[in-house]
Amino acid sequence: MTINGGISFWYATDTTAPQPARAPLTHDATADVVIVGGGYTGLWTAYYLKRSAPDLRVTVLEQKFCGYGASGRNGGWLYNGIAGRDRYAELHGHQAALRLQHAMNDTVTEVIDVTAKEHIDADIHRGGVLEVARSPAQLTRLRSFHTAELGFGETDREFHDATATRARVDIADAVGSSWTPHGARIHPLKLVKGLAAACERLGVVIHESTPVTEIAPRRAVTPYGTVRAPFVLRCTEGFTAALKGQKRTWLPMNSSMIATAPLPAEVWASLGWSGREVIGDMAHAYMYAQRTADDRIAIGGRGVPYRYGSRTDHDGRTQPSTITALTSLLTSFFPQLTGTEITHAWSGVLGVPRDWCATVSLDRTTGLGLAGGYVGSGVATANLAARTLRDLILENLTDLTSLPWVNHRVRRWEPEPFRWLGVQALYAAYREADRQETTTHRPTTTPLAHLANRISGRH
Repeated sequence: MTINGGISFWYATDTTAPQPARAPLTHDATADVVIVGGGYTGLWTAYYLKRSAPDLRVTVLEQKFCGYGASGRNGGWLYNGIAGRDRYAELHGHQAALRLQHAMNDTVTEVIDVTAKEHIDADIHRGGVLEVARSPAQLTRLRSFHTAELGFGETDREFHDATATRARVDIADAVGSSWTPHGARIHPLKLVKGLAAACERLGVVIHESTPVTEIAPRRAVTPYGTVRAPFVLRCTEGFTAALKGQKRTWLPMNSSMIATAPLPAEVWASLGWSGREVIGDMAHAYMYAQRTADDRIAIGGRGVPYRYGSRTDHDGRTQPSTITALTSLLTSFFPQLTGTEITHAWSGVLGVPRDWCATVSLDRTTGLGLAGGYVGSGVATANLAARTLRDLILENLTDLTSLPWVNHRVRRWEPEPFRWLGVQALYAAYREADRQETTTHRPTTTPLAHLANRISGRH
């Protein structure tokens, strides 16, 4: 029987000590910095602020509990991808985007080092990232992707042909792959729980069950009181649309996952995957997967991409049709897993700006700051964003504060029903493009996918 929802598989299988619920806000309060959102971005920002300026009064307001959103539901990819790098190269030049990429490469190591320093056991295994092509068109895109990454300084990236790829992980129909060492598998929930505890040890005040209804200059408003502070930081990612005046700021894109039962040793012997790389592909409606610490496969994809009116789910439950589609995806990659029990299914939302570019911003005249729009690459990017917000708040002119994503501005999403119609049409186009490329074996990307990319703003 598949457990559907329950927030995520990570919650259902977490064996660490349960964290007692943190008290909600009960009255008006003041702080030096108030952070809205108790996920990776908010907690990392609080952590680095208190590490750098222990006397700062830092308060985190979380509507449910820390890790309720994407930080407790994601695919567990700690890697060096960042949304919008190519766009930043167009706007600010190749060297500026190159610095951003180098900062992301370093961020993977930074997260691993801090978890060790804070004694956070997050099942981290640094096996790198393996991007796989399974059709001629995907192979063409993979070669272009690999070349582009080399151009952004990844001299340690490797390209593998079909034989070498399948010797590494026995993926059906694999025709090539690109591997980078700048990635690791993690248990997302263990990371966020450990990070929240580390923040509290430093003196950060965390209020859970405290929804913020409005963010305004110098204040965050909740049903239970207002917290006033010189700086108010919005770190709400896929839940941003629920805030007053933010309905069209970032689109809450849905992503869904399934996890298998633990696989026996003989199955792993046939699959390989001994390096425990996280795995992605070059499909337009792409997938992502990891080999978990307890030897399951957790695999995800888009599913139903968007709910009308920027609505979000409440418990991670996903549609039966999505579970079926992800199960088919799993067995298309690994046919020997046909009939394997799917024990868990869940969904979450990620924040998508109109130009698909992650950003960090601080307006010192209003005290309002934000970070997010990670488009699914937030596990590591949130850490880089947090360190950047720290430097902006403390007025430290560093390499981070001059990165090209700082204070980036983008237009809002279209109003409904155009937003819903557009997203549904785009992902229908991507699925059809993948179908065409797989069945026709064409060597290049379909015109349909090129059109969808232009309309979406992704490229």
